[in-house]
Amino acid sequence: MKNRFPAVLAIGLLIIVCQTDYSRAQDYTAPQVTVSKEKTKMGGKLYYSHIVLEKQTLYSISKAYGVSLDDIYSANPGLKETGLKKNAVILIPDLTVKEQEKGRKKAGKEEDKYTVHTVRWYEDLDVIAEKYDVTVESIMELNNLKGRKLKNRQKLRIPSATEVSAAEPDAAAQGPIVPATSGDVQNVSPENRTTTGISSSILPLFRKNSVDISLLLPLAAGDSTSGSRSNMDFYSGALLAARQLGKEGVGIDLSVYDVADGQMHITEERLKSSDVVIGPVSAGDLGRLLASAPHSTYIVSPLDHRAEPLALSYKNFIQAPSSSTAQYADLANWIREEKSPHDTVIIIHEKGIKDRTGINTLTQGLKENGIGFQTFSYNILEGRDIPDSLRSRMTLTARNHLMIASESEAFVNDVIRNINLMVHEKYDVAVYASSKIRGFDTIEGANLHNVNLHVSASYYIDYDQKEVQDFIMDYRALFNTEPTPFAFQGYDIILYFAGICSKYGNAWPAMLPLEEEELLQSGFRFSRVVVGQSEVGFANTAIRRITYGPDYSVSLSKGL
Repeated sequence: MKNRFPAVLAIGLLIIVCQTDYSRAQDYTAPQVTVSKEKTKMGGKLYYSHIVLEKQTLYSISKAYGVSLDDIYSANPGLKETGLKKNAVILIPDLTVKEQEKGRKKAGKEEDKYTVHTVRWYEDLDVIAEKYDVTVESIMELNNLKGRKLKNRQKLRIPSATEVSAAEPDAAAQGPIVPATSGDVQNVSPENRTTTGISSSILPLFRKNSVDISLLLPLAAGDSTSGSRSNMDFYSGALLAARQLGKEGVGIDLSVYDVADGQMHITEERLKSSDVVIGPVSAGDLGRLLASAPHSTYIVSPLDHRAEPLALSYKNFIQAPSSSTAQYADLANWIREEKSPHDTVIIIHEKGIKDRTGINTLTQGLKENGIGFQTFSYNILEGRDIPDSLRSRMTLTARNHLMIASESEAFVNDVIRNINLMVHEKYDVAVYASSKIRGFDTIEGANLHNVNLHVSASYYIDYDQKEVQDFIMDYRALFNTEPTPFAFQGYDIILYFAGICSKYGNAWPAMLPLEEEELLQSGFRFSRVVVGQSEVGFANTAIRRITYGPDYSVSLSKGL
């Protein structure tokens, strides 16, 4: 009896503690995981794009999507090591869609029979065939090549020597391969802007093993709290390009100038000694630099679309991003390629708009292509009458090609919503718009797929490409973060301009219109801007065509 009270007291306290912990457990509510509406297609598989919210766990996410933890880890390499981070975007496989993998397994077996070779700018088929001790014909057959022309950094599958000897025991009897001659130089034309336009025997006369580049960016590197993230990403991509070129035997002397304070910090002597100057970024800074730079120094605008008018005034100016005008011009050409005789074409724009550049470009392009069209303009405040007015101009017996000539998010959102209603009424539609639409957050992603959206864009990254996947892995390994579009742009611009400088030496500006190239995010196809009878600066007219499919796929249908 003497020791009973302390024991009872201890048990009572234990019960109170347990009840307290239990009540706290009852108060805790696991964060709800909502299945994302956004889907993306990569590597032939469909994934959800899930944004991680605070307190969400891999277990709760996997249960919400009905997948295993291993499925999530497989879709997100490195996630197991780094763990979940708030606001990070992870891929969740959509297991409701079963992709066919027979072709992939077969391809895996075939890979053992060939080597992948990256074409360098001074190589042709004869050089590559000799290097691997195979025939030119075997390379052409394996890669389905129609001609002997190659592009710089093109990927070729090279058959093993044993496979070639087994398939072609009499290859030696076919006679010697005649190498390209210096006469090939005369055959360069705008239609054949490829590496073999100048033969490999002539290229060493132009070649430079080292390229001197000046890069001017508003990095604000002196302020660790407010430094420019986007420009630092561009610089990081440029470093990766320099590393890649080094592997290909091209040395890069990259001088970087921080121009965040508005001062250029680069001397006239340094400008003269540079093979190419990239930057600054803004149109204003570019204009000030061009006004004082030597005429022999070519300056590249890397990011600002608004800088294109400088090409009207400076012969040594190169506008790398293609403009919205080029996008609208391509939309008109796209209509010409897809339109059937009985289809309807309608240009839709906002009533009373002051900037009619897009409208005028579309109208002119359609007229030049001999395509009849209607125009339909309205104000979003007009309300319910819009669907009836639009319906009266459309047809139920053929396709309706609807071109949106506007970059106003509110108006474009309203147009897409109204066209989506037409789709549910069994109208066959295809919508065409500039790349601005891809940045509008208020538009439901599903609606873009429903209306069969066609976009002409300056930039697009195809994550199914092996080169893109390799770049992402290298970027992660070096910088421990994901590459942004600015990183891709830095990589593409340095790779392109350093490559052409190395290939043609001091003659590279004259060869620029002949060097079309598709890289990771951008394409490059330059031509001189004509003012009156004079040719002035260079503008990029390369466009990437993107289509939104009904299966939630977003695919690149054409480059350049």
